[in-house]
Formats: sequence, C-alpha cells, structure tokens
Amino acid sequence: MYMKSTIRGLQRGVSLITAIFLLVVLSALGVMMLTFFTAQQQSSTVDVLGARVYQAARAGVDWGAFQVLQSGVGCVPTSTVTLGGTLAPFNVVVNCSSTAYTEGGGSVTVYSITSTAKSAGTPDQVGYVERVIDVTIAQ
Repeated sequence: MYMKSTIRGLQRGVSLITAIFLLVVLSALGVMMLTFFTAQQQSSTVDVLGARVYQAARAGVDWGAFQVLQSGVGCVPTSTVTLGGTLAPFNVVVNCSSTAYTEGGGSVTVYSITSTAKSAGTPDQVGYVERVIDVTIAQ
C-alpha cells in the first residue's frame, strides 16, 4: 500500500511539466513563423519597389532619347525628370553627353544617356532602391 501511493505522488507533476514544455515549444514555433512571415513580406515589398524604380529609370532614358531624337533640343546635360502616377515617388536624374566623330566626310554624333532612379531615403535604410540604366544612341 505504501508503495502504490508513493508512485502516484510522483506521477502527479508529470502532466504539468509536459504541458509547460509543449507551451514553450509551440510559442517558439509561433515566434519563428512570425519572423519568417515578416521577412518574406519585406522582401516582397522591396521586390515590387525594385520593379517600379526600374520602370522609372526606363522612363528617364525614354525622356532623354526623346530630347535627343525628336524634340530638337539635343543633349540636355543633367535634368531631373518628374514622373506621375505610381512612379511619382521616385527621384529620376538623367545625364546626357555627346561626342561628334567625322568619318569619310560624314559626321556622326554619339549620345550617352544615363538615367538614375532612386526611392526616398538613404542606401543604409530598409526599402531604399536604386537603378541606373545607360543607353548609347548614334545619330
């Protein structure tokens, strides 16, 4: 009789220890899943910003090419381009340089257009994105 009651007394705390262990393990898994989800969301946001800033840089190149080829203005050395819509938050700077060459009695002008698009902030901040596109046009 003495032996039976002693074993029961020892087994009473086992379920409490098991429950606490399971709570700790499940809490740790929950924290890990939340951390993973947050990192995935931030990565997705930066990916979308990267695509948008790339399109802003392309718009800057298109603007520079239009100035050179269609408008008659020629190569504008440095310009800040203001975009609208979903590209409005980005700062786009277009640089242009030209070099004239003479070959066999004909002259060719080569234009180098560089468009740099940046999101707000500084490079050390999360969510900062920058893209640079270079284009060379001969006319």
